[in-house]
Amino acid sequence: MRIDIFFLLAAATIVLTSADTAVKNTYTLSKDYTVGIHGTSNLHDWDENVVTVTGNGNIDWNTNGSFDLATMNIKMEVHSIKSTEGSMMNNNTYKALKADNNPEITFALNAPVRSIPVGTHTIAAKIALTIAGVTKLIDMSVTTTALAHGNVSFEGSKTIKMTDYGVKPPVALLGTMRTGDDITIKFKTVFVISK
Repeated sequence: MRIDIFFLLAAATIVLTSADTAVKNTYTLSKDYTVGIHGTSNLHDWDENVVTVTGNGNIDWNTNGSFDLATMNIKMEVHSIKSTEGSMMNNNTYKALKADNNPEITFALNAPVRSIPVGTHTIAAKIALTIAGVTKLIDMSVTTTALAHGNVSFEGSKTIKMTDYGVKPPVALLGTMRTGDDITIKFKTVFVISK
């Protein structure tokens, strides 16, 4: 009789545990992304577009329909940054970001974000941002949207100071254009289930 009770309790535990188990999926960044950098100068505002961006992550879907953002990593290729100010600004940007030794700017989720509801919602994420070989933790508000087929979009922006990462603000037009210290990184990305 004790054996029967033991097996009944064990079976009940397995059923209850299974009911709460999340569906775990690996995601990759789709080509449907936009990543840009906006800044100011003594002459006018300027913009740069990041052409080559890759990313991956892990999302766990809970039985109640919410999801946990377990990991997320985004890499931006520095040499793919293109400025509205032309090739001279591009080269000065690469030099300022020490691109030869630090070819990527990276965003990495520092702590999981749990129980994100379906639909469109804003979450608070703790991000490890690495620029020019310097990593700092930043707080970022990110808008998440659960899309069809289990895909998820992430959209947000963050203003930082270049000098916090040891980056000297670049100049252009033979030194007549001096950029400001503050830049805003903007992104709109879609992550799809890896096949």
